[in-house]
Amino acid sequence: MNISTLLQQKKVTLSFEVFPPKRQDDFATVGAAAKELVALKPDFVSITCGAAGSQKNGTADVAALVERHGTTALAHLTCVRLTRAQLDETVADFKARGIQNVLALRGDLPKDALPGEDLFPAGMRHASDLVAALKKEGFCVGGACYPEGHPESPNRDIDIENLKHKVDAGADFLTTQMFFDNDMLYSFLYRLQSAGIRVPVLAGLMPITSASQVSRMVDLSNAYVPRKLLSLCDKFRNDEKAMWQAGIAYATDQIIDLISNGVRGIHLYTMNKPRVAQAILRNVDSILSAINGTAAS
Repeated sequence: MNISTLLQQKKVTLSFEVFPPKRQDDFATVGAAAKELVALKPDFVSITCGAAGSQKNGTADVAALVERHGTTALAHLTCVRLTRAQLDETVADFKARGIQNVLALRGDLPKDALPGEDLFPAGMRHASDLVAALKKEGFCVGGACYPEGHPESPNRDIDIENLKHKVDAGADFLTTQMFFDNDMLYSFLYRLQSAGIRVPVLAGLMPITSASQVSRMVDLSNAYVPRKLLSLCDKFRNDEKAMWQAGIAYATDQIIDLISNGVRGIHLYTMNKPRVAQAILRNVDSILSAINGTAAS
């Protein structure tokens, strides 16, 4: 199903994210995790691309598996090292597999880039360029956004201006990078409204279930970590079960607050761990059902 249609039909959506296998012989493990996530009946499942611009990594394979099991898939596609021929091939492949939704990203700049290498051979240097191309092909297209500002943006005003280019190019919805302080999102949403950006914004959350995750996630997202989260990580870092429970509780509190304040969608970065999604869903299924007017599972 078209995700923009889902967002019109439901007051709040819940979605999960998985990453495809690095090696083809790991597909069974990733496929099993994807099936477990699909069994939880999310509104859609998002499937990432490979790191540093790798396109040939099974994104379409996992997305097709998700679709075959009756759940909408959102396949990621990046501009980095994407040739025009690869774009045409990927578009045809997505269509043949029944994939209707694509998250258009610039992508991380590869660490192995050669001096003078053209990292954007298709001529698409920005996600907005890819958004426009995918819209012409009839896809529902999502974009990424950064509540605390894109790491490469000189300031937040320019970041919002670039985001507006993406929306004006045709992005149907936006999904945020992970954040741990809801006030950061609320401030960001206010700035979007002031800039005339009206598309739905889905809140991307990363449940922290081990203390070691915090430093890794900060390195990846440059996200601010509130004192409350730092304190619970410090308190429970040596007790695996307690840290798990505390991390799930923290993410649950975030979700309840977000839904109470009118956020349209919750997107969980599950790191291919169905157990995380299961634990969160147990805590909020009745809340989602009450908001959407459906029976809790």
